[in-house]
Amino acid sequence: MANPPRPAPQPGSIEKEFGVPIPGRILPQEQWVQTALKKVPQGHLDWQQLFGRVAPVVIDIGCGNGRSTLASAVAHPDMDHLASDALPVVIRYATRRANQRGLANTRWAVIGGRELLADHVGPASVAEIHVYHPQPYYRADQIHLRLITPEFMLLAHKALLPGGRLILQTDHPGYWRYMKSIVPVFFDFEERDTPWPHAKKGLTRREIIARRQGLTIFRGEGRSKPNLDLNTAIHLAESLPLPTFNADRKKHPK
Repeated sequence: MANPPRPAPQPGSIEKEFGVPIPGRILPQEQWVQTALKKVPQGHLDWQQLFGRVAPVVIDIGCGNGRSTLASAVAHPDMDHLASDALPVVIRYATRRANQRGLANTRWAVIGGRELLADHVGPASVAEIHVYHPQPYYRADQIHLRLITPEFMLLAHKALLPGGRLILQTDHPGYWRYMKSIVPVFFDFEERDTPWPHAKKGLTRREIIARRQGLTIFRGEGRSKPNLDLNTAIHLAESLPLPTFNADRKKHPK
């Protein structure tokens, strides 16, 4: 028997996931907006054209079902947010939620994080880059798919304004140790031992699940080093190790 259709969301209601509210209230349908970036144009994105205003830009890479971007967009209406994920299905969920909440300061795109930064983000054009719980990939033949690499750090440093923020979070101790070994080369980096203030019960779906499983959440914030020129950054990236750590948690105690 087919599942019955989901009831239409009621204006003013707050959705919950695992008992934790999804940021933002659902608006009457006449106040919904369109936030999908159905196709990423060739070349560097024109932020003013994309959002219709001049504002600091936040990029959320691997946004999943959108919880982290929604939280930031609700908390910071003066900032514009581009969220990306390689999976179309999660972007559909996220886009619908942003539309229903009237979050015109968001755009959602199906694209990988490295491709986004390398091909579509101009130098020194964004204020913040957020990466929450990147996939560690457990099989040896998938190690090359890991997002956080020296090249990615180079791309993030290049995309950010001087002093721009890089936010990282994971529940994988091996991945976290690797991040801490390369991120400080490009960023003034500090670990954070408490939840983010605007999402104390969990910033992402993955974080909520991991906390219920009793896993440690590793969080950190970096500021782009302003005096690191491009040639030096390229040389540093070429000298750093790739993320070839063993992803087996049992071999990487907390």
